[in-house]
Amino acid sequence: MDVLSSRVLIHPSDPARTRSFYRDVLGLAVHREFGPPDSPGTVFFIGNGLLEVSGHAEEAGVPSMALWLQVRDVHAEYARVTALGARGLRPPQKEFWGLVEAWIADPDGVRIVLVQIPEEHPLRRDQREF
Repeated sequence: MDVLSSRVLIHPSDPARTRSFYRDVLGLAVHREFGPPDSPGTVFFIGNGLLEVSGHAEEAGVPSMALWLQVRDVHAEYARVTALGARGLRPPQKEFWGLVEAWIADPDGVRIVLVQIPEEHPLRRDQREF
C-alpha cells in the first residue's frame, strides 16, 4: 500500500456545534471547507495530520476512538479550552510512561488527549548509537 494522504473523519450529531468546538474552542486552523454553504464539511489541521468534520450521525454513546494532540504546554491548553467550554475529563498529570496528559471531550464525547512531551523524555532525544 502506498498511502499518499490520510485524515481522521468525524460524523457528529450536531455538525455546526462540533465545527465550532474544533475551530473556536480548540482553535484548530481550517485547511478547507466543502459542500453546501448551510452545512459544509470542514477539514482542520491537527499537527502533521488532518481532521474532517462532515456529515451527520445519530447520537450513539461515547465513540470508541480518541484523538491524541501534542501541545507545547498541556496545563495552559487544558485551562484555556475548559474555560471556553470544553468538557474536562481529567486535568494534566504525569503518566508513568513519562508524558504529561490531560483529557477533554468534544460535544459528542470523542475523547481528546492533550499531551506534552517533557524535555527529558526519550521521544525528545536521538536514541541512535553513533
